[in-house]
Amino acid sequence: MKPTQLTPSAILQSLRKVTRSPEAPVEHSGRKEFTIDELAREASTTVRNVRAYQDRGLLPPPEKRGRIGIYTDVHLARLKIIGQLLNRGFTLANIRDLLTAWEQGRDLNDILGLEVVVTSPWSDEAPSYMSYEELLEAFGDELTQEVLLKAVNLGYMIPESNRLRVPSPRILNAGRELVDAGIPLNALLDEVNSVRSEVDRIADGFVRMVVTHLVDAKYGDKELPRGDDVPRLAQFIQRVRPIADMVVSAELARVLDKAINKVLVDRLATVLTHLEAQEQQGDDEPT
Repeated sequence: MKPTQLTPSAILQSLRKVTRSPEAPVEHSGRKEFTIDELAREASTTVRNVRAYQDRGLLPPPEKRGRIGIYTDVHLARLKIIGQLLNRGFTLANIRDLLTAWEQGRDLNDILGLEVVVTSPWSDEAPSYMSYEELLEAFGDELTQEVLLKAVNLGYMIPESNRLRVPSPRILNAGRELVDAGIPLNALLDEVNSVRSEVDRIADGFVRMVVTHLVDAKYGDKELPRGDDVPRLAQFIQRVRPIADMVVSAELARVLDKAINKVLVDRLATVLTHLEAQEQQGDDEPT
């Protein structure tokens, strides 16, 4: 039985099951700015925690604009690091002592700059927005409740009030082209999900190579970068991103060439085998 196509109201009903994201933060000259509520939501923490970290010296104070405190991606980067360390079982006291020791005698702007580079998104692709009506127009009958929730859980669509934020318009456009060509959207999302672990492994290996040869080789694996190495490392991480993209893209193109060629040759071989079998069958029939 063919699934019933969703309507805009049905989409809203389905997305009530998914945690709704807030409106995107304001961005000024490439730097994102947040109120304390926006910062807490973006970092998956609470306003109370933000204030507590600030009181304990773990978080730099915000810029005051009148009576409102304005936070930036610097604060978000630090919050992400604090959250990840807490999830690994470290206490706030442990984290404060570590950060204090790292910051002593060093330029705080360099350290915070490294944190921002390390925790910021790899891609600088600007997100786009679309209405639920536009989503239905783009994918039609392919958009079932199961498919919609799968796309949201994979992070390709993020509900924001009465619209959807699309973090990667390029991925959306690629998916639309593949669906238009006849590939079911559900099958496409399943395939993307299945290769994520492989992509994670490749990324981990590339990052580990950089850390091993550029950080561990000098400091070992139990120390943090110091002095001029801090801003230099931040600058290198920014440069290595397009380099990694080029390497992965070139290797993917090479493997796709082999895979497509193999599929074609395998199909030709199958057809030839079938034709030979038919000819043999014809020769074996009595005249």
